[in-house]
Amino acid sequence: MDKKERRQQYWFVIRELTSREIKRKYARSKLGIVWSVLNPLLSMVVISLIFSTMFRRSIEYFPVYYLCGSVMWSLFTSSTNTAMTSIVDNKMMLIKVKFPMQIFVMSRIWTAFVNFLYSLIAFGIVYAFFIIATDLTISAYLLFFPFVVFWEMLFCIGLSDILATAYVFFGDVKHLYGVILTLWMYLSALFYPVTSLPAIMQRIISCNPMYAYISGLRSLVLDHSLPSLPEIAKMVCFGLVMYMIGQYCFNKSRHQIMVKL
Repeated sequence: MDKKERRQQYWFVIRELTSREIKRKYARSKLGIVWSVLNPLLSMVVISLIFSTMFRRSIEYFPVYYLCGSVMWSLFTSSTNTAMTSIVDNKMMLIKVKFPMQIFVMSRIWTAFVNFLYSLIAFGIVYAFFIIATDLTISAYLLFFPFVVFWEMLFCIGLSDILATAYVFFGDVKHLYGVILTLWMYLSALFYPVTSLPAIMQRIISCNPMYAYISGLRSLVLDHSLPSLPEIAKMVCFGLVMYMIGQYCFNKSRHQIMVKL
């Protein structure tokens, strides 16, 4: 089997695993995949009711502002959380079948990406509403959106490789990561303006990879402009460096993972 055929076979396996994960996730739900649309909408309503009045002067179009952060954050947390346990969850298949371990990690990330695409329907509904009901206009810079998503996905793949490797040896990583995510979320400015914070906190948040991707999307949607060159450089560097570190850790630990399983 040549490389092309092997690559096609691996992508077929990833698609089948992704389909299995989506069916399993919504197996007991009557609405099924519709929840991927309803969930961000309901979250937006709740957060808007609580915070929109508080930040009305500093954040225009608050629901859109929040959804920009929410959809990007959900892609990140869903992919890394589920990918973390992917190797252990599929250890019997991994032992019996000669597939690269990273297929199982990628299938979880791809599942999160499919759910992300559905959540964009909710984003589109809210965006269209504000275009019709207010003076918000559609931005041609939205064509740059796939660029932002690409580098976030690369960041997610790298971090997922690290987490999946660590989870094989230290199960407590899952609980520790949950605590880290809580802090990370509050440092990602999902529902508040960074300009309202002290200068030291603004500098800390500017070093947050997730804030770079969230801020990049907000520039495209709300500011009708491309992210600045330093912001683009951050997105690229965060994604590329994390991906390289993740690949290195994963490949270096491949033998030890099989022994541990």
